[in-house]
Amino acid sequence: MDYKAIALQANQEVLSYNQDTSGWKLVKASLIISGFLFPFEKKITVFSKASRRFLGSLYRVEGVIPEPTDKLSDFLYQPGNRVKWDKSLQRHNMVHRIDSETFICHTITQSFALGSISPRDFIDLIHIKHYEGNMDIISSNSVDFPEYPPSSNYIRGFNHPCGYVCSPLKENPAYSKLVMYVQTEMRGKLTSSIIERTMPSNLVSFVLNAKEGIKSYRPSAHEHHSRSSFQRKKARSSIKS
Repeated sequence: MDYKAIALQANQEVLSYNQDTSGWKLVKASLIISGFLFPFEKKITVFSKASRRFLGSLYRVEGVIPEPTDKLSDFLYQPGNRVKWDKSLQRHNMVHRIDSETFICHTITQSFALGSISPRDFIDLIHIKHYEGNMDIISSNSVDFPEYPPSSNYIRGFNHPCGYVCSPLKENPAYSKLVMYVQTEMRGKLTSSIIERTMPSNLVSFVLNAKEGIKSYRPSAHEHHSRSSFQRKKARSSIKS
């Protein structure tokens, strides 16, 4: 299986979602009222539209993170500290490194919706790519990986092309705009109504957890080396463009 080709295709698909402004329906808007915040920081919005990939929804989540784009991209890309701040996960481990920008990850979620949705596990191909305008896209797409077959302990879910789009905020380039795209096929016996009722709140919680978790984020030596390699490629990409 050509994992790198699959990763590049998924990243381009997330880019296409980010360029498509039609058909989105607002399903949730949350205001953050704690502490001092600029007006542009206060809102987290969730939109949805029908997925072209499966009989479910594609979600778009928008929020502002008070950190530079480089730091936000690194924070979201590196798997090592994810379970420390992402309260929706039990486990998030890299199981195969393809190159400095691409790896395969095994994830196990917590149960949610008061236990009505049991834990799922996922095998996802993660890839980070830099685009003009200091925009980074971290894409995720479920794949088959023989070393981690489905287990009877968990229902194996499937992530159709998902991802984070990180870019400098126009109002304040020291802050970042985070746009997240999610189209997760939970599988099992869940009804679509349960997913549609619970997913928007879970996505808002993810952004809130990320805002809090990034405050104390410091890359480890290995992560710093990986980021340095990515930054060198990023610089070459910017020169070429």
